[in-house]
Amino acid sequence: MKYQKLRKAIILLADGTIFHGKSVGNKEGTAFGEVCFNTGMTGYQEIFTDPSYFGQLMVTTNAHIGNYGIKNEEIESDSVKIAGLICKNFSYNYSRVGGDDSLENFLNQNNLFAISDVDTRALVSHIRDNGAMNAVISTRVDEIDTLKSELAEVPSMEGLELASKVSTKEPYFVGDENASVKIAAVDIGIKKNILRNFAKRDTYIKVFPYDAKFEDLQEWNPDGYFFSNGPGDPEPLVQAQETAKEIIKRDLPLFGICLGHQVIALANGVSTYKMHNGHRGINHPVKNLVTGKGEITSQNHGFAVNREEAEAHPDLEITHVHLNDQTVAGLAMKSKNCFSVQYHPEASPGPNDAKYLFDQFIDNIKKAN
Repeated sequence: MKYQKLRKAIILLADGTIFHGKSVGNKEGTAFGEVCFNTGMTGYQEIFTDPSYFGQLMVTTNAHIGNYGIKNEEIESDSVKIAGLICKNFSYNYSRVGGDDSLENFLNQNNLFAISDVDTRALVSHIRDNGAMNAVISTRVDEIDTLKSELAEVPSMEGLELASKVSTKEPYFVGDENASVKIAAVDIGIKKNILRNFAKRDTYIKVFPYDAKFEDLQEWNPDGYFFSNGPGDPEPLVQAQETAKEIIKRDLPLFGICLGHQVIALANGVSTYKMHNGHRGINHPVKNLVTGKGEITSQNHGFAVNREEAEAHPDLEITHVHLNDQTVAGLAMKSKNCFSVQYHPEASPGPNDAKYLFDQFIDNIKKAN
């Protein structure tokens, strides 16, 4: 180990439970956020840079983090987005052909506080039983009462609008301007691999800020419209919902992923709710109810669409379900050119079972035009 004696650190949960660990890099630090866990055995760099995790303390269930370092191209945004990292064994040395740097240096460059030597099995078990909640990680191990007071001031993820924190400030373009298909993408926390998947399918994408109005998108005269993944509660995203309503009303090709899926549901009058734990990992089983086929999927969400309301909606069809808990994993409108999924077909990390959804969207666009 690089450091012979690491600084003590704690995890203080909102329910008062305390877990103990050590500060990665022997640094002093404190970080607040909603504590959640990801069960993926690989892909930590992509997870840490995924905008959907903004404001969350990430517990990694894999025992070793940092062992393969980082590669510069394997990022999903321009910076680390998690609020803090909690792991069992942190590897200061890495071994990987083509690796660019250590995870420690990467986290230091992004000013991220991390703690290791935590009994993550016990922590995850506690979260699974008691639900995702706010927490603080800190080296201020002798200031429990002060930390409790500060933690009490941290807002709940429920009702929290975070898309504005991670969305682009100005529109930008991705892909070949001479491509056959133009897509207007609303960035409510978009991952780079989504844009890569669109671009490799002969599309030219203009990415708009989270609060873009339909008129802003329409002015570019796109062939199709897309709502991305992202962090926080979908309900406060009123403008995004209004934009989706306008697209749906005109029966224009529309596709949504994760938070975008929830925005489309809300635009149809179907509510969403905060889950007990959420789904975060790269081996989540989903059944495609249209084809009858199963998919192993990459997921990252703490909110879900109300299944009872979706089933009762006259113009909505549930196309995919999560096989662990039967939650809604996909929707399609019966009379409009619109569909969405609650998981990540672009993976990164994860399996590629659902890549066909990008082709389905492109097909929908071409049939409409």
